[in-house]
Amino acid sequence: MSTNITNDDALNEEQIHELVPVSGLYERWFIDYASYVILERAIPNITDGLKPVQRRILHSMKEMDDGRYNKVANIIGSTMQYHPHGDAAIGDALVNMGQKDLLIDTQGNWGDIRTGDSAAAARYIEARLSKFALEVLFNSKTTVWGISYDGRKREPNNLPAKFPLLLAQGTEGIAVGLSTKILPHNFIELCEASILYLQKKPFEIYPDFLTGGFIDVSNYNEGSKGSKIRIRAHIEEFDKRTLLIKNIPFGTTTTSVIESIVKANDNGKIKIKKVTDNTAKDVEIQILLTPGVSPNVTIDALYAFTDCEVSVSPNACLIIEDKPHFVSVHKILKECTDQTKELLRLELEIKLFELENDWHYSSLEKIFIENRIYRDIEECETWEAVLQAIDLGLTPFKPLLRREITQEDILRLTEIKIKRISKFDAFKADELIKGLEAEMEVVKNNLNNLIEYSIKWYQDLKKKYHKGRERKTEIRSFDTIQATSVAIANEKLYVNRIDGFAGYGLKKDEFISECSDMDDIIVFRRDGKFTVSKVSEKSFFGKDIIHISVFKKNEERMVYNLIYVDAKEGVSYAKRFNVTGITRDKEYDLTKGEKGSKVLYFSANPNSESEIVTFYLSPLCKARVKVLDFDFAEIGIKGRAANGNIASRYPIKRILFKSKGASTLGGREIWIDEVTGRLNTESRGKYLGSFDGEDKIICIYDTGNYELTNYEITNRYDIEHILLIAKFNIEKPITALYYHAGNKKNYVKKFNIETLTQDKKFLFIAEDKGSKLLFATLDTGTLEILSGNSKNQIKAEVELNQNFETKGWKALGNKVCENDLINWEFKKDETIIPAQTIEVGTTIEFDLKNNSTDQLEMF
Repeated sequence: MSTNITNDDALNEEQIHELVPVSGLYERWFIDYASYVILERAIPNITDGLKPVQRRILHSMKEMDDGRYNKVANIIGSTMQYHPHGDAAIGDALVNMGQKDLLIDTQGNWGDIRTGDSAAAARYIEARLSKFALEVLFNSKTTVWGISYDGRKREPNNLPAKFPLLLAQGTEGIAVGLSTKILPHNFIELCEASILYLQKKPFEIYPDFLTGGFIDVSNYNEGSKGSKIRIRAHIEEFDKRTLLIKNIPFGTTTTSVIESIVKANDNGKIKIKKVTDNTAKDVEIQILLTPGVSPNVTIDALYAFTDCEVSVSPNACLIIEDKPHFVSVHKILKECTDQTKELLRLELEIKLFELENDWHYSSLEKIFIENRIYRDIEECETWEAVLQAIDLGLTPFKPLLRREITQEDILRLTEIKIKRISKFDAFKADELIKGLEAEMEVVKNNLNNLIEYSIKWYQDLKKKYHKGRERKTEIRSFDTIQATSVAIANEKLYVNRIDGFAGYGLKKDEFISECSDMDDIIVFRRDGKFTVSKVSEKSFFGKDIIHISVFKKNEERMVYNLIYVDAKEGVSYAKRFNVTGITRDKEYDLTKGEKGSKVLYFSANPNSESEIVTFYLSPLCKARVKVLDFDFAEIGIKGRAANGNIASRYPIKRILFKSKGASTLGGREIWIDEVTGRLNTESRGKYLGSFDGEDKIICIYDTGNYELTNYEITNRYDIEHILLIAKFNIEKPITALYYHAGNKKNYVKKFNIETLTQDKKFLFIAEDKGSKLLFATLDTGTLEILSGNSKNQIKAEVELNQNFETKGWKALGNKVCENDLINWEFKKDETIIPAQTIEVGTTIEFDLKNNSTDQLEMF
């Protein structure tokens, strides 16, 4: 198909150059669109920390401000004069700002970020600017103004924010090819960090969320791109069958958390009986556990499989000088603090200029009236003559003024009313001028000491608005929870040893144990080979399986005892080994690798127990003794690839188990991490001791309770409320200092633990409300006590030696002072070998009248 172009239709050379191909149009339009979305919609500006819609909402509210609440519908309508993107976007942004409880004072149902409940309709709720917003955001004299989208109104290009609002509120936004996620920070800490920066001191700031919870900031890296934080709900163990979630992670709601818990339960990751949302004024999600389920393991599983723990990756992208930049929160705070200092300087300069103008005109007025210059205009016939007469009359006084007299000044003098002239008071005029001069000196001093003035400004701001803005999210270090270690056994493992199949789908075959669908299993065969594979419904592992179990990676205490015969030599070898790290689905050989080699004896020992077995040699062999015992304790534990020790050079007919031996690795060395409150075997934290068999751990709580627990690694301890934790020794007495609220006396008691019930707390101090445990130890020494008051102090010493009387755990104890206890200090007897303990609290000062325990020290 061809097209004929007439001369009239032909394109001239200039028009040809103006033609742009479709690809070029797409590139130009796309860049224009992307720039618009980045600069005008999604990414906040560092100057005031606001997106355009937020800035326009606040500007509209300032225009409407009369001190009273306005309907949100009216605010939305007013904002649409500046924001041409519909009422829904404005309403959502307004509600979002209102829920952050910083810039907007709300009234009505504004929803709940904890439960996810939405706000009421815009016609039902009201809002006004907060006092904080009015103080830090608005000043028409320092605002740079622009024209609204339709040219009818003027709007601020940026609000003159004198506070790092971007960090206080946090923000999220998705643009074209860019996104931003800046987390909210604590108001008080931002004030303090700005002060430290102005003082040229180092500072740290970390996120803080209205939803509370715990936060691990070890990888926060100043909130820069690529950083990461972990946030956890606060889960309390109400009793052995009930858990309470007291607050939730940032970005979740009680509804989403409950849904994730129900989903994890349905998928078999956790096992619960019931979950109930009791949230009202405070968050409370109640979780009822099924009988026999460990609360500690369930708490870990909730963190591993539900929204009780979330990870957030901050990404601080914002507009700086009309371009997007990726920066750290430290950089943001420094820029905002510098801007605040600059705005304060500008405000001071404007104020000084206004004061100087007021001084100038007050001085002119005083000269004009006192020297009766107004009489010089009585004979003037023209307006020009009047102005000249006044200017001539002021000429002798011009050296007394600080600037030249302008025509505008003269015009203002002509506007003075006769009544004012007749009632002029020279003394009051002098006092006014002196007041202006004093005020100018103050402003000049503030300008000369701008940093000190800025620091004082932040201090006053913190003092004025700090109430109710204390940190809500507690900073902690989290332990990493392996999902496989806390997943409940939601499946059953079966095996067909002859055919070589194993899995949780073989319900007609031999039952091995319960397992989780996340577990790995380890399978040993008669030919001396083994493999580790993820559990499945049905998998083939090879015929003639002799052992199968759930595999625990890096479990060094699981020791396998093996005797095999080498097909080539005919010699039987014995070996002890463990399997810690492997490649999944790879086959390993435990023999020398000769075809035909086979396993004669195999056992798995979870606590590295040795064994004594009996060999029955072949009757046809030349050995004189054909029945003999072999003790595995005589050979060491080596790697799985070792050949082993020669057990017999003669053919073995059969091997029988004779007796179980002791653990050859000894007790398990246990430490406790004082940060996470978790037990471990990696030498992390304080050493508790070597545990074996029925050994227990004793915990003494600041509530005056003691509790015995086992030493399972999954145990969790509330380290903040523990005064002492140690390996339990029934012969080792505990010495405690406590306050008896009933008779308002202090007692020392030494007692033995008489109960052996585990996981149950026993109160060993007075039950009266206000009674409290102050100190506990397993050591002997001297307790130095200071009592009385500030004017009359009494010192006493209590020797906690071997002869100190030991009583029952319910005994009252010995009274140590008649007066108020001011201070105490324990000095341990260094001549006696100390117990393996963690003791919390060595020095304390408290006010018994206020029943305060806030000053208990822990280390």
